[in-house]
Amino acid sequence: MTTVRNHDIATLRQLDMAHHLPAQSSYALQQQLGGSRVITHAQGCTITDGDGHSLLDGMAGLWCVNVGYGRAELAEVARAQMLELPFYNTFFRTATPPPIELAARLAGLLGGELQHVFFNNSGSESNDTVFRLVRTYWALKGQPQRTVFISRHNAYHGSTVASASLGGMDFMHVQGGLPIPGVEHVMQPYLFGEGFGEDPEAFGARAAAAIEERILAVGPENVAAFIGEPVQGAGGVIIPPPGYWQKVEAICRKYGILLVADEVICGFGRLGAWFGFQHFGFTPDIVSMAKGLSSGYLPISATGVSREIVETLRASGEEFTHGYTYSGHPVCAAVALRNLDIIEREDLVGRTARDTGPYLAAALAERIAPHPLVGEARSLGLIGAVEIVAEKGTNRRHPGGGKAAQMVRDHCIARGLMVRAVRDAIVMSPPLVITHAELDRLVDTIRAALDAAQADLAGA
Repeated sequence: MTTVRNHDIATLRQLDMAHHLPAQSSYALQQQLGGSRVITHAQGCTITDGDGHSLLDGMAGLWCVNVGYGRAELAEVARAQMLELPFYNTFFRTATPPPIELAARLAGLLGGELQHVFFNNSGSESNDTVFRLVRTYWALKGQPQRTVFISRHNAYHGSTVASASLGGMDFMHVQGGLPIPGVEHVMQPYLFGEGFGEDPEAFGARAAAAIEERILAVGPENVAAFIGEPVQGAGGVIIPPPGYWQKVEAICRKYGILLVADEVICGFGRLGAWFGFQHFGFTPDIVSMAKGLSSGYLPISATGVSREIVETLRASGEEFTHGYTYSGHPVCAAVALRNLDIIEREDLVGRTARDTGPYLAAALAERIAPHPLVGEARSLGLIGAVEIVAEKGTNRRHPGGGKAAQMVRDHCIARGLMVRAVRDAIVMSPPLVITHAELDRLVDTIRAALDAAQADLAGA
C-alpha cells in the first residue's frame, strides 16, 4: 500500500496563491477562494483532497485516467526505464527502444494506412504537429496554396496558438488575437442546441453540408484539411447524429481534402472502440492522440499519419523541421506501452462497449432524463452530458449564462462527485475501470444535485 504523505495544506494553499498559476483559471477567483483545491492522492476511481474529502472522479482527471489511479506497475515500469535510460532525444536520426515499439503498437491499433507515428507531449502539441504537417504536405505536393483548415465552432483542439486557432471556442480566441489566418469554422453537429426538434439524420446532413459550403466559399483548391473530434468533448459532449461522419468523409474525398480525427479524448476506449473513427466508421488521413495513451500517468501524445503523406515527405528528400525536446521520451513511451497492456489485458475497450457504457446510458435515461431541470441526458461509451433547461420539453436555458449548470456541478462536488460544467450542461468521463456500483453513485449524486439546484433556482 502506498504511503500517503502528510502535507501542510494551509502552507501549500498560501504558496499556491503566492506563486502558482493554475491552467485555464481565473487568478482573481484563486485569490478570493484562498487557493486551489489540493488533490493529494487517489486510488481506483476516487481522488482525495488535502482536507480529507474523497470524491468519485467522474472526469477521469481531465478525460484521461482511463485505467484508474494507483497502478503500481506503471510506476514500476517508469522506474525501470529511468534507471536504464531516463532520456534521449529523437532528433538527428536517433531513437530509443520504447518509442519505436510504441509506434509499431499504435500502427497496429490504428490499422489500414495509418502506419506512421510522430510523438509529442500533449494533445495541443499533437494538433500543432497536424497543422505543420498538413501544410508541409501540400507544399511538397506542389499545391502550396492549400493552407486553409476547416474546423467547427465550439471545437476544442488545444491551447497553443495553432491548436487554439483550430479550435472554435470564441472565449479562447479573444485572448492573443486568435484565430490565426487560414482557419475557418462551421456549425457543429449539436442536435440539442442547434437542431432541436429536427430529424437527427436530416440535421446531420445539414451540419455536414455546412462544411461543403465553406469549402466552396473558400475555394477547394485552397483547402488543406478538415479537423474534428469524433465526439466533441470539452465543447459539451456533442455526439453527432447517425451518418454525419460518413457525409463528412465523402465531402473531403470529393474535394481531395485531408481528413483529421482529433482522438485526444475519444481514443483508447472512451467510446467503446479503440478510436472514435472506428466507432463511427470513417477513415481519417491523420489522427491526433493523447490523454488515454498513458492514462495521464506521464505526458505523451502522438500523431498518426497515413502512408501516402509519409511517402510524399520521403520522396521530397527534405527534413520535416518540427519536433520537441521530449518527442518520444523513453520513460513516457514505456509507460504508455504498459498502459496499453492493461487496457488490453482487462478488456476495458470491450467492457465499455458491452457493459459499463450501456449501463451508464440506461441509468441516465431512467434516473436523470425525467428530471424537471433536464432537457437531455446523452452518452456514448463512458462519456456523457446532462443538459440543464429552464422548461422541460424545450432547450430554453436559465438566465445567467451557464450558472444553473454550475450550481448542479457545485452540489455534485459537495456530495463527493467530481464533474464539470460546460455552458448549460454537466459533463462526465469516468475512468474505464468504473464499477456498476460507482456508476450508480455517480448518477444518484447527479440526481440529488439536480434536486438541490432546483430548490436553489426556485428560491432565487
